[in-house]
Amino acid sequence: MLDSSNAASSTLPPRYKTKQILVGNVAIGGDAPISVQSMTFTKTKDIQATKEQLDRLALAGADIVRVAVSDLKDAHALKDLRAISPLPLVADIHFRYEYALIAAESVDCIRINPGNIGSKEKIKAVAEACNARNLPIRIGVNGGSLEKQFDEKYGATPKGMVESALYNIKLLEDFGFTNLKVSLKASDVERTMAAYRMLRPLVEYPFHLGVTEAGTMFHSTIKSSMALGGLLMEGIGDTMRCSITGELEQEIALARAILRYSGRQKQGITIISCPTCGRIQADLVSMVKEVEKRLSHITTPLQVSVMGCAVNALGEAKHADIAIAFGHKSGMIIKEGEVLRKLPESKLLESFVAEVEQMAQERSGTE
Repeated sequence: MLDSSNAASSTLPPRYKTKQILVGNVAIGGDAPISVQSMTFTKTKDIQATKEQLDRLALAGADIVRVAVSDLKDAHALKDLRAISPLPLVADIHFRYEYALIAAESVDCIRINPGNIGSKEKIKAVAEACNARNLPIRIGVNGGSLEKQFDEKYGATPKGMVESALYNIKLLEDFGFTNLKVSLKASDVERTMAAYRMLRPLVEYPFHLGVTEAGTMFHSTIKSSMALGGLLMEGIGDTMRCSITGELEQEIALARAILRYSGRQKQGITIISCPTCGRIQADLVSMVKEVEKRLSHITTPLQVSVMGCAVNALGEAKHADIAIAFGHKSGMIIKEGEVLRKLPESKLLESFVAEVEQMAQERSGTE
């Protein structure tokens, strides 16, 4: 069911109306903002190293963080880690249901695949432990690791992923557990999108979006932008992670950018810059990078245009909140389509940054 009250803009379809759950103090689903997640890569039992990564992710703008629980030491470390974590914690559990029972005493969410936890008695024990603390469970289905019965019947297809999700959802529902969110991750765009689209009309639970094993920054940017951005623009998705083989902060920056450019998050600077061409009379590539760097702290939604000549500037700037156009040793600042001032190149950037900061402050105060 589509929620007509939650459209991000008039050109986008509304988000699907889903049940709302809480991971710590972060609401997921319903009319809550789409949250951004990541995962530490330390050994969780190394509390200091894990805390350092949690701090980095909090500073980068993450909302929720998942940590691996690979052994008993990891499981028992969660209590101390949760006490010092700046963000809600999700415990990632595979196979060993007893780790989930220990984790449930400390964390804000459990990520499991009920089908690989074991017998129904073990699944029931996890459900009861989570119910006792009003703790949500994320059912994590991966295309590359489906349960045997679904892999043999459907293969690693969207249909197989959806059937696995429905089976695992029913396992928990049979024990009266409905505090759920669901992920359906594959390592390619086509299967990921098809699986989420197929399951969306069948359940009311919120969706955690992601492309698993997406690769390095280059490959993940393409895969995540296509799959997650496409789904978001269709109204599908309540929380997300952009998996990258790389630094933690890159995952958050990419996710925030996808949210912004998909129209589902109105926050921060949107940069418009012209391609390089023979008309450019300044080092535009360096200037765009410098503008991005100098304005990265601004959270007020603004369209900022950075142009390399006056030919594009006067036209493109009409559609931007504020623009800077570089010329031969001089340039212009254009505000809301009108030339504000012309300045020598040595003074242009500083004046432009000051104008953007003032505009952001004025709009933030107004809002």
